[in-house]
Amino acid sequence: MFPDDIETLARRVIEAAVARGLGVATAESCTGGLVAGALTAVAGSSAVLDRGFVTYSNAAKSEMLGVPVDLIETHGAVSEPVARAMAEGAVSRSAATVSVAVTGIAGPGGGSDDKPVGLVHFAASGPSGLIHAEHRFGDLGREAIRLESVRVALRLLLDRIGA
Repeated sequence: MFPDDIETLARRVIEAAVARGLGVATAESCTGGLVAGALTAVAGSSAVLDRGFVTYSNAAKSEMLGVPVDLIETHGAVSEPVARAMAEGAVSRSAATVSVAVTGIAGPGGGSDDKPVGLVHFAASGPSGLIHAEHRFGDLGREAIRLESVRVALRLLLDRIGA
């Protein structure tokens, strides 16, 4: 279902989380659940994957993850502060100790000069703290941006798990 490298990364996340006894949650916007999908493609993922939040709308980000509405209004849904709040919300609203959040513009429309198509903000939370990453993939096409985002998200999970 996923490219081999994504399957390998997902397997590494599951194995590392199992080895460390850490639960995982995802908070996804532009990836629409693909990160959780990659993780659940791994046999045994139920031992660590608690839940995945697909929060495509701003209302869902606020209602499901507790992202403050004023944060979204001030910075926009595709921003570092919102990605960080999504990752924190995924942990606080689940049984997980590690989370990753993805919010971006996959295109083909919706971009601007400040926030072009291909801009994606990531945040990941775990025992060693909260981190943020911004990637500007460029206008590679919707599918490519989403798959690249899954790769980054899985690597960030590995980082927060300590693998």
